[in-house]
Amino acid sequence: MTTQMALEVAEIPAAAQRFLDASADQRATAAAALQQRDPQILLTVARGSSDHAATYLKYAAELLTGRPVASIGPSVASIYGRSMSLGSAACIGISQSGQSPDIVQMMQTAHQGGAVTLAITNHADSPMGRGASHCLPLHAGEEKAVAATKTFINSVLAGLCLLADWQEDAALQQALAEAPKAMTKALTLDWSPLAARLSRAQSAFVLGRGPSIGIAAEAALKMKETCGLHAEAYSAAEVLHGPSAIVQAGFPVLALATEDEARPHVVTTAERLSAQGADVFLTGDSLKDVTPLPMVTGLHPLVAPLVMATSFYAFVETLSRRRGLDPDRPPHLRKVTETL
Repeated sequence: MTTQMALEVAEIPAAAQRFLDASADQRATAAAALQQRDPQILLTVARGSSDHAATYLKYAAELLTGRPVASIGPSVASIYGRSMSLGSAACIGISQSGQSPDIVQMMQTAHQGGAVTLAITNHADSPMGRGASHCLPLHAGEEKAVAATKTFINSVLAGLCLLADWQEDAALQQALAEAPKAMTKALTLDWSPLAARLSRAQSAFVLGRGPSIGIAAEAALKMKETCGLHAEAYSAAEVLHGPSAIVQAGFPVLALATEDEARPHVVTTAERLSAQGADVFLTGDSLKDVTPLPMVTGLHPLVAPLVMATSFYAFVETLSRRRGLDPDRPPHLRKVTETL
């Protein structure tokens, strides 16, 4: 059986290329607005997978621009009805549908508070897309599966392109232009040893550091949504501040490490949890008593975690079916979630 999710995962490289080809004008306009405003703080508004994209972009923006990035709780506007003073800020809203009332209202509040607002959405004609100062349409095509995949990839891609154009970072711009090819390769990588272990698991940890934390959070969510697996995401540092106490013999841990400054620290945590008896799976090089998972190497450090997410999506769709579930029909969920 070929699931809708599998079809959409396979389309990720093409969807990414569509965004790169179609978004140049909107990206240039939005980047120029950021250059003119020179915001001293960046804010994000998002929920679910889109919030994981925002987490990824938080680290990317802080590393690239030196500006702090904060997530605003949408309920500040939608439930509590508070205004905010944001004259020195840029506010990025991320939503596949652009329809959720709380996201839309928070973006309106940010605009009224003086922020330049930027919408990242697959539907430019949505309330969020129409109401923002600038909109970056994802051009991902229709996403029918409940679990977001190609729209998540394009959301991060859009944010990274915006940052690269704003900062006029030629190296990152070139790396993003080449990302679809790396994603195509990522879809071919074999993570079946992890699937074999998690096919019978009830709980798992997913670890990352820096931008990879956003991917860890997204991975844990997809394990819940499509596999009925209670997975929790942690920083490879934060997991040692309490959560590691529950790691006993055979506890599965997925450690996402890319080729950046954080890799040695993720590796150290992987080794420590393995010593506690965990079944640890680590992307990249093999370690004693740790199972390696292949990854695409030689990538820009701000692009590598996004390419790794492509490998994960192919893996988790397979894992869902291996656990006897239908990834297209997660229980109690629907494609567009509207919250206040």
